Amino acid sequence: MALGRRARLLLLLLPVLGYRILAVELTSSNTKPVVQEFQRVELSCIIKSTTTSNPRIEWKKIRNGDTSYVFFDNKMQGDFVTRAEILSRTSLVIKNTTRMDTATYRCEVAAPDDANIVDEINIRLTVQVKPVTPKCRVPKAVPVGKTATLHCHENEGYPESTYSWYHNSEPLPTDSKSNPKFRNSSFVLNPGTGTLVFAAVHKGDTGRYYCIATNDAGSAKCEEQEMEIYDLNIGGIVGGVLVVVVVLVLITLGICCAYRRGYFVNTKQTGKSYKTPAKPDGVNYIQTEDEGDFRHKSSFVI
Repeated sequence: MALGRRARLLLLLLPVLGYRILAVELTSSNTKPVVQEFQRVELSCIIKSTTTSNPRIEWKKIRNGDTSYVFFDNKMQGDFVTRAEILSRTSLVIKNTTRMDTATYRCEVAAPDDANIVDEINIRLTVQVKPVTPKCRVPKAVPVGKTATLHCHENEGYPESTYSWYHNSEPLPTDSKSNPKFRNSSFVLNPGTGTLVFAAVHKGDTGRYYCIATNDAGSAKCEEQEMEIYDLNIGGIVGGVLVVVVVLVLITLGICCAYRRGYFVNTKQTGKSYKTPAKPDGVNYIQTEDEGDFRHKSSFVI
């Protein structure tokens, strides 16, 4: 036990005395590489110093708290078998990156012959994904003075997209009040959500609208859509309602007159009406089976 303490104390004193302690040490030319999807990327892991001739190399992937092997026991693991390789003994090359490769990668080197036998370095890989064509919703027709909301969104791009709107091929500012050219409008654009909200549309807002989604990997545009702003004819609406009311009143009066004049009485007859004669008091009739006529069951009581 005493010898162990002396050995550790000696290791601590060696650098002070001018002696170099041999230990495995790692470095990297880029600890935060960024690449676009489907491109090649190299995760740099370089052994800066070691005395071990054949150190053990391992790569691990850490994503959403889960850790999995990428390179272990001198072999690629999982889906990296067909699209990754080790370069210059320790660096990892991914030939065809996907959006699922965005993660932290840990390079671990074990060198048993060194005083410090293990070292590791983390590489943060970001795979950028271009936006897909955003889905845009534009109202077809809106009356003057009413509110209108235009929507634009896509959910494939990484990093998340920002959005810009265009009216008749002219870019719109985030706030109509910030540009004198749009002083007659009353819209607000949210670049993060892609919504374009008009507080009260006017005739000048009529036109073609489209949206562009953009991130560091590229951009995508939706098709142009027409929005028409029309005048709301209050007088015409009131007049139309009055005409309908008058027509309904005339129809009702016509039906009432027809009932009063008997046009809806059923006068169809199938023949003379027959009323069953009343049966005299005290007389009962029975019918014979063979003759079908009636005979007295009892006589009159006088």
